[in-house]
Formats: sequence, C-alpha cells, structure tokens
Amino acid sequence: MWSFFARDPVKDFNYDILPDTQDKSGIWTLHRGKRKTGGEPLSVFVYEVSTGTEEQTQLAKAAFKRMKTLRHPNILAYVDGLETEKSLYLVTEQVTPLAAHLKAQSERGGSGELEVSWGLHQTVKALSFLVNDCHLLHNNLGIWAVFVDRAGEWKLGGLDHMTPENGDASTSLPSAKAVHPEMDKYDAPESPNSGEKWAGDVWRLGCLIWEVFNGPLPRASSLRSLGKIPKALVPHYCELVGANARARPNPARFLQNCRAPGGFLSNSFVDSNLFLEEIQIKDPAEKQQFFQDLSENLDSFPEDFCKHKVLPQLLTAFEFGNAGAVVLTPLFKVGKFLSAEEYQQKIIPVIVKMFSSTDRAMRIRLLQQMEQFVQYLNDAAVNSQIFPHVVHGFTDTNPAIREQTVKSMLLLAPKLNESNLNQELMRHFARLQARDEQGPIRCNTTVCLGKIAPYLNAGTRQRVLISAFSRATKDPFPASRAAGVLGFAATHNYYSVTESAARVLPTLCTLTVDPDKNVRDQSFKAIKSFLTKLETVSEDPTKLAEIEKDVMSSAQPAGAAASWAGWAVTGVSSLTSKLIRTGPGAEGGSPAENTPVGGGTASPCSEVKPPPASMTLPIASGLATQSDSPKVSEKNEEPIGDRWDDEDWGSLEVIGMEWFWGAGDGWSAEPAGDWGAEESWESVDGSQGLSKAELAKKKREERRKELEAKRAERKAVKGPLKLGARKLD
Repeated sequence: MWSFFARDPVKDFNYDILPDTQDKSGIWTLHRGKRKTGGEPLSVFVYEVSTGTEEQTQLAKAAFKRMKTLRHPNILAYVDGLETEKSLYLVTEQVTPLAAHLKAQSERGGSGELEVSWGLHQTVKALSFLVNDCHLLHNNLGIWAVFVDRAGEWKLGGLDHMTPENGDASTSLPSAKAVHPEMDKYDAPESPNSGEKWAGDVWRLGCLIWEVFNGPLPRASSLRSLGKIPKALVPHYCELVGANARARPNPARFLQNCRAPGGFLSNSFVDSNLFLEEIQIKDPAEKQQFFQDLSENLDSFPEDFCKHKVLPQLLTAFEFGNAGAVVLTPLFKVGKFLSAEEYQQKIIPVIVKMFSSTDRAMRIRLLQQMEQFVQYLNDAAVNSQIFPHVVHGFTDTNPAIREQTVKSMLLLAPKLNESNLNQELMRHFARLQARDEQGPIRCNTTVCLGKIAPYLNAGTRQRVLISAFSRATKDPFPASRAAGVLGFAATHNYYSVTESAARVLPTLCTLTVDPDKNVRDQSFKAIKSFLTKLETVSEDPTKLAEIEKDVMSSAQPAGAAASWAGWAVTGVSSLTSKLIRTGPGAEGGSPAENTPVGGGTASPCSEVKPPPASMTLPIASGLATQSDSPKVSEKNEEPIGDRWDDEDWGSLEVIGMEWFWGAGDGWSAEPAGDWGAEESWESVDGSQGLSKAELAKKKREERRKELEAKRAERKAVKGPLKLGARKLD
C-alpha cells in the first residue's frame, strides 16, 4: 500500500514529452509533446527545481499560478499542469517561440507585413487586457515572451514577472534584469513610478517592434535607428520609446491610433481576422458579403492562417450559420493548401452533405467546381451519397443545372458502379437527348456519351452507342448532328465490321447531303475512316480479330479514355447562363417541332480547329427563339426574336470541357424510351428499308410547310422584325 503513495506522479502525467525537442524560454525549457490518449499535439514548458535558483523557482511558481487563472484569446492558453518537488510542468496549446518562427519565415522569404501587423495587433490587445482590465503589469514583454500557434497567431506568454499595478513589497518578484543581467538593455531609462503605470511595458513593446523588423537589439541606443520599421508604423513606434514616460500612450490608444485609416494595422488581413472573431454576432447579410470578399483576399493571406483559422470558420459557417453556396469558393481555395489526408478528413464530409442541399445556388456551384475535389472522392461515397442527389439535376427546370449535371458526368463516370453507370445514367441521357428543349444540352449529352464510352460495359455499348449517335444525326440542331458524326468516329473501335457496314455507314451517308457544310465535311471524314477499316479487312481477313478486339472488351479503368476535345463546342459564355439572365422564353425548338432546315447553317462543332466567324451567326439564328415554328427558313432569313444578338459569335473556339449549352433537342424525332427498347430506334438507324425513310422525309416536309405557313401568318399580322429584336412571339 505504501508503494502506491510513493508512486512518481510524473508517470501518471497524461502527456508525453517528445525527445530532442527543446527551446530555451527564459527560466523554462519548451518541449513539443502530445496527449497520451488522443495524440493531440501540445507544448510543455518544464522547469527543473534542481537546476534553478531560489529566485527562479519563485518566478516559475508565480507564472504557473498566473497561467492557470488568466484566460484571453491572445494570451497563451493553459491546458494542464503538474507541480512536484523536483519540477514544474506547464502544458499549453502547441506553439513556437516568435524568434524561431521569424527565423524560419526569413529562410522561406520573410514574414509579410500582413502577418506581422496582425501579430502585433494581438500582442498589444493582450497587453491592453492586462493593463486596463486586469490591472496587472507584465514587466517581461519582449520577443522571448511571444509565441506563435499553428495558425500564425501571436500569443503573449512569459508571465514570470507579472505583478499587480499597486502591489506591496510582500507580493513583489525579482526583476528580469536581476535574474538575467543581459535584460538590462530592455528597461526604460526613467526611474520606476515616474510615469504612467504602463510606461515600462509600453517601452518594452517598442523594443519588441524593433526586434521583429531588425533582429536582436544590440544596445538600448539602437532604438533611435529605425532600420526596417515600416513608415506607417514609425510615428507610433516613436511614441512608445519616447524619453517622456508620461507621453507614452496607453496600449489601447496605441491600438486605436494604428487602426486609423492609413495606419499599419489598417488592412484587409486585420479586418478579416477581426470579423472572424465576431462572426457569431454578425448579421447574415454581413456574413454573405464577407465570404464573397474573402475569396479575393485569400491569395494574399498566409497559408497557415488559411488552413487553421479560415477553414474552421468556413466549415462552421456552413454547418451552423446557413452561409450556403457563398462559402464554396473560399472553401475550395483553402482546400488547395491541404494534404490529401487533411482534405479527406475536413472537407469531403462537408461536400458530401452539401450535395443533399435543395439550394440551387449551392448545387450549381458544387457542379461547377467539381474538378477541384473529385479526385478526393472515394467510389463508395460517389455511388451512395453523391450520385443519387446529382441525378436530380437531369430533370431540373433550370437549364444551367441540367448543363452542369451533364458536364459533371465526365468526372463522375470513372467512379460509378455498374448499375449507376450502365442503367441509371444511360436512362437519363436517353431522355435528355430526345426530349430536352435546349439544343446544345442535347449536343453535349452526345459529346459526354462519347467521352464516357470506354467506361461502359460491352453490352451497354452494343445496345446504346449506334442508336444514340444515329438519333443525334437526326437532330434539328446542326451541332448535335455534327456531334453524332464525331461520336461514331471517336468510338469506331467498338463496332464490328458488320455493324460498320450495315448500320453506321448508311447513317453517315445520309448526312453527306446535310444542309450544314460542317456536318457534311465531318461525315465525309468519318465515312473514309470506316471504309478504310472495311477495306483493310477485305484485303486481309486475318486482321479482323485485331480490328474487332475492343468490340466486346470490358470497361476501361479511370484515366484510360481517349481524349477527343475537338468535339467541344465552346467560346462564348455559357448559353444557359444567357437564358437565365434574359428569361426563359427564347430557346430552340424540340425535335418534334423543328427540322434541319436553313441552307448554309453552320455547326459550332468542329474537329480540331475553331469554326470561322462566318459560321457563327446562323448558330445564333438557329437558337434564337422557341415558338411553334422554326425561325430560319430555307433561304436563311433573319431570325425572329434573337435573344443573343450582342454575343461575339466570332470568338467560338474548341477547348476541352467548355461546351456550348442552350437550345434544341435530342437523339431522335420519336419519344425516347430506354435505349435498349428496339421499337424506339427502328426509324433511326436507316437500316429498316427505304420506304420508311421516304415516309419520314415526307412527314417532315409536310410539317415544315405547315410551320412555315403559321410563321407567315404571324409575320403578316405583327410586321417584320429586324435581326436582334428582343420581342418574343
């Protein structure tokens, strides 16, 4: 039993001190440590009684007591402590001495003025708290008494010599220079009690400022040389080290003077920090404006500050503050500073939760910025928690959300499982390509299908690709027809020789007389490619197996898909964003109402190079309005109700994933069922007989004449409208 009482309390201490990690900090030795239970990193200040003098032991015990009782955001935070006969252990938040921090920063290019300005603000605020609120004198302020945490925040420590402002002799402690004679140069020149109570601490604050910018202070007379002290800070610094002790400002007034317009502490970094400290009491409108401005300022903020202070506030604002989509842009900017493990731990859970939001602004921001975080998403989370929410965007009434949802499939497809990719996604693509009223959305559904084809299983490719691309070649929107042709060309290795001859080539041949020259050009190129393939097999049948090796191949892993960026229809700002801004009225007709008419109408899709400017005006004309009749006649008359006459249509270019989204419709003139249903594809392939093709052509011609008649009637009643008129039918 007696052995129990004789146990060393240090062994029961809940913290481990890491070896070979110590810095001298006055009478203390600073070690890095961690909590035994959770592994949380901490700092441990250790004082060994055996190696110190009686005066130093008195100071260590006084500091231990002060640390336990003082609480302030800018004072070193006390976590735990242990006092024994042999030593004192003081556990605090993880920090680094300011001198070591500044040295490390100088090796990396130096601390910026923004970081130093906020650090000085925190130090002066802590000193003001001690002097004005606690009526205490620090008596030990200097670069050795300031520490820096992981976020780059400066914390005031070194409370060894702290005394009450009106303390008697019984409570007095040895002065700093009595314990450390070399500290004499930091003492104010006047005799004690000859000025305001804060005069000595304010003088030492001036010494601290000098050392931050110029390095160690060699002698007291060096304070007269300004060195690298910023000009905005010079007049206030001179007040601190003035000879007249009574003229030295109170720390609170010094802070106020430096925060005046043009002052050293008046900048966006300090303003942002002060707002974050009071964010819980700010109005929602103020928070929204702050987060909007924050994304622009983050580029100039220190990395550690972004990771350890801004990020937690952003996550808290989303979780509890209803900040909404406005936090996404700064959140992803800060995410760039994180490691893959930190990203998974801190940001991915929030992103997964965001996808379940019903806020449209939130959903569209997530889809637009998916490229920044998709690599951190694991397949299980995508299939069970993200994809079920994303697919709702395919049926959204907002064209911009449908646009971004289709676009996002390029990034999500490699992570989707068999069911989601080959069944659920194909069902939505079939509906979009056949029924969506926005032609460019239909066009880019075809584009996306071609890009994700390598991820589909062999059965789905056999059932879907030819039917889908054939339907696209019947689309009234020229870009969709061109996309269908390029889809055939890009996925040629997935078709057998028999399919190429019996189903693909007949479809392509019908497009050699397409009204759009770009479509005709692409058709001829694709036909030559397929004919070369057939000729090769005809000349040497032994090559058949090599040519058809990919037909029944399994789905390729992520990253194996070929790049065919020449499909992308791009350049102008997203057409759907135009539709949202100008109203929902001016959209391209659906396949059931429009036919590919309008001689010379050019497609924005091109193989590699951007289409010429001369091709662009008819594109705008073809997308101008949505009414009961097409707005471009066979004579290529001016469009009625053109909603985008102010676009620079000559700036179209072909770039990666920036597609053109906007008006038109799907893969076939018939209502779309599932792609596996044969009855919905019989009239698409062109392989069911000439009589059906002739019948379809006759119906289209009759429909075109009927619509032209209606258009003429309305035009006669309303009078002619000029190109670019904003009025809708």
